[in-house]
Amino acid sequence: MNNITKKFPGIIANDNITLRLKRGEIHALLGENGAGKSTLMSVLFGLYQAEEGEIKKDGQVVKINNPNDANALGIGMVHQHFKLVENFTVLENIMLGVEPNTLGFLKKKDAKDKVIDISEKYGLRVDPDALIEDITVGMQQRVEILKMLYRDNEILIFDEPTAVLTPQEIKELLQIMKGFADEGKSILFITHKLNEIMDVADRCTVLRKGKYIGTVDIKDTTKEELSKMMVGRDITFKVEKKESKPGDVILSVRNVTVLSGTNKKDVVKNVSFDVKAGEIVCLAGIDGNGQTEFVQALTGLDKISSGSISLCGKDITKASIRQRSISGMSHIPEDRHKHGLVLDYKLEENLVLQRYWQSDFQKNGFIKFDAVREYAEELIERFDIRSGQGPISIARSMSGGNQQKAIIAREIDKDHELLVAVQPTRGLDVGAIEYIHKQLVARRDAGKAVFLVSLELDEVMNVSDRILVMYEGEIVGELDPKKTTVQELGLYMSGAKRDSVKEINDAG
Repeated sequence: MNNITKKFPGIIANDNITLRLKRGEIHALLGENGAGKSTLMSVLFGLYQAEEGEIKKDGQVVKINNPNDANALGIGMVHQHFKLVENFTVLENIMLGVEPNTLGFLKKKDAKDKVIDISEKYGLRVDPDALIEDITVGMQQRVEILKMLYRDNEILIFDEPTAVLTPQEIKELLQIMKGFADEGKSILFITHKLNEIMDVADRCTVLRKGKYIGTVDIKDTTKEELSKMMVGRDITFKVEKKESKPGDVILSVRNVTVLSGTNKKDVVKNVSFDVKAGEIVCLAGIDGNGQTEFVQALTGLDKISSGSISLCGKDITKASIRQRSISGMSHIPEDRHKHGLVLDYKLEENLVLQRYWQSDFQKNGFIKFDAVREYAEELIERFDIRSGQGPISIARSMSGGNQQKAIIAREIDKDHELLVAVQPTRGLDVGAIEYIHKQLVARRDAGKAVFLVSLELDEVMNVSDRILVMYEGEIVGELDPKKTTVQELGLYMSGAKRDSVKEINDAG
């Protein structure tokens, strides 16, 4: 890609960027949230057209007007937010757009045989007949990868492929990518995770604020050098925090059981614990062990089948989401698109979603738009939310990381006693992660209770004061991060080790 420039209203997303990909290499693309990485890859995949520059493949200039042109050239892409039809099966999604047929009659069996062959060859086992809406996020990603392989793509673009995966799934995916490169396929790999770049990439190109900073060989660099290229300053990878001083109980969960929405089994079983003012308690576990269902019940998105939840001494078991919010709960949700933002609203409207009815922002039922604008500008400045048109940017047009920052700004700034933070740093760059961790510790030091749910083991060990481990819907261990190891935490998460539940409940 030579001298690519791509502009949007109010912003130059890619400013004269040149990128060269060799056959059989894994080439990482690194940059802060909003640096222009996804935009550059969307130009290569034909989703956007660049105003300037050219793309060459095998030495020939090519014109890529849409994703069909990209596929015809052997270019495939796994998007950060998957492009799958939820009520279609795995097989239907994979063959969509390239359906094998004879005289207009669909040859589904041929497609199914090919998908099964590819999935076995690459260790990407999936059930071709399962509906997308019924399978895990990790499985959905396999479907996206199989879509590329089904089309015989030789240039594979992975946009933040590990942002939604468990540590085990990440390990498997990186091995699969190495296998592709060994076969001669070329991979462009967008990620914020420096460990992954050091593990699998051959070279890395760094972008900052839409500009090209440089390309380095991974064997000749370090994580610290890459992070400095990315954000323009030194980053501390250690979370600085004083000893916690827990106070009164803010959140009390007693014998909570939650039924699964799909098969009416218990997905959360008899869970009890407390979170006190001035401490960060982290719920750790491998994805799919009941954390999502528990958080949805805790925040009012779902009902519990038995047990009770109280906040600041007040029973909120049956309270609505707004009542929980007014009672002092803030919630950074796991799925920022489904539960965090109204994507077609402006950024400023999203920033007051939890407060627009308060007297600061309305009078006699009419929104005070000047007050909303002023408040939004203050949060944008304080939390470094980057968007092309500031407060009037449409949320959908912002990068995933900046969408996340907007939710975090709204929830942290709201008057709360308990902050429920679910995967708060998912998809964020190292600079933003450092900032969010400082914010969580600041809430704790201000005497607030923080309930963190995370799949990132480093985050669990560095940020929390106490760790609760959930396995198959039960709390199987309570650990002190200062006295445990990542290995021991892993044993609890995999169910190989567990405390006596009675001891935990007594401690709680």
